Amino acid sequence: MKTDAELAASAAQGSQDAFRELVKRFERPVYSLVLRMVQDPATAEDLAQEVFVKAFRALRTYDPRWKFSSWLFKIAHNTTIDHLRRGTPETVPLEAGEDEEGRGGLAAVLADESVEGPLAAAERRDLARSLESAIRRLRPDYREAVLMFYVHGASYQEICEVTGQPLGTVKTNLHRARKELAQTMAGLGWGPGETGGAALS
Repeated sequence: MKTDAELAASAAQGSQDAFRELVKRFERPVYSLVLRMVQDPATAEDLAQEVFVKAFRALRTYDPRWKFSSWLFKIAHNTTIDHLRRGTPETVPLEAGEDEEGRGGLAAVLADESVEGPLAAAERRDLARSLESAIRRLRPDYREAVLMFYVHGASYQEICEVTGQPLGTVKTNLHRARKELAQTMAGLGWGPGETGGAALS
C-alpha cells in the first residue's frame, strides 16, 4: 500500500486514482473536523469539498518531509477559519456529528456498551451529549485545539503546524479549554465523580 506522501506525489503528476485514494482516506477526518467547528452538516460538506479542491490545486507545493495529514488539516483549518471570519451565523444542533440514527461523535464512544466503566450506556450517552455541548461553547481556537488533540489524536507539534501557532499558544489554549470545559460540565451537573474522572485530562 502506498504511503500518503507517495500518493500525493503521484496525484501531483496527474494521477486521478491517487488523488481519489487520498480523498477516500481523509474525507471523513476532514469532514469531522470541519463539522465540529461550524456545527452545520451542509456547511461542513461544502467546506470539506472546498478543502479537497484547494488541496488538489496545491499538491505541487506539498513537501513530503511533512505529514500529509498535517498539510491537509492546515488547508481545512484555514478554509474553516476564513468561513467563520466571514461572520456566517453558526447553528448548534445537538446531534452534530451523529448520523441519522444518532450514532457517531463522542456519544457513540461513550455509549458503547463494550467500553468498561462505572457508567451505564445511557449515562455515558448523556455525558457525551453534555460534553459535546460544552465543546461547542468554546471559542473557535480552543474548540479546534480540543478536537485535534483529543478527537483526531494530533500531537502538539502537529497542531502547531496546522494552526500556525507557537507551541506555547497551543498548550495554553488546551489548558484554558480544559478549564472552561470543567466549569461548563460542572454547571451541567457533571462533577468529577459523575464523569468517572476527567473526561478530558
